Amino acid sequence: MCNRARYRGEPETLFGAGSELFTERPRDNRFDPQELRPRNRSYVIREGEGGRRGWDVMSWDVLGGEAKWPMTNVRQLHLPQWRRLAERPENRCLIPLSEFAEFTPDKHDLGDGKPPLKGEMWFSVTDQPVFAVAGFWQPTKEGAGFAMVTCDANDLVAPIHPKAMITILRPEDCDTWLRGSYDDIVRLQQPYDASAMTVRGPVFPTRQKSAGGSD
Repeated sequence: MCNRARYRGEPETLFGAGSELFTERPRDNRFDPQELRPRNRSYVIREGEGGRRGWDVMSWDVLGGEAKWPMTNVRQLHLPQWRRLAERPENRCLIPLSEFAEFTPDKHDLGDGKPPLKGEMWFSVTDQPVFAVAGFWQPTKEGAGFAMVTCDANDLVAPIHPKAMITILRPEDCDTWLRGSYDDIVRLQQPYDASAMTVRGPVFPTRQKSAGGSD
């Protein structure tokens, strides 16, 4: 499932957010929201006290390292541990992205004498250069952590990853995700229109030689 994404930008006014940060921006070299991987920190949009909407910095692991693997994506919102978060507007967030990746189902022989490997397919939204992904967050021992909410895969994503895709929101639905009832947000857990998306790849960023695209 989606464990590689990018956000090409800086905190700004997006999806009704103010330009302020709820927490101070990290100053270490390991903070790179343009290249999002599990347990990395990234910008998210959430609402604070009094409905004040702004930016925060959180790690992409809603369990904060308490499980063997990072919990980056959640689909079964009805399960008690997730419903507890999903039904509370203060625990919901938007994750701004420019594109996200899924690995190819099969490995590719690049003809370079090295073992075959899977390539990355990068998906973007043609009618939203920066799009919002539905998510929720919670405080953890390691600081605030978030997860992206997934849904059924659309016709573009399904050939690469048939099980699920991240829940991409239309701009007019962002307010509902952050403020609506539990039933309201469950209705938004739908695949994005495939005709409004594009894909490139496969790319092989760990190899000099690539097939079918470049990173």
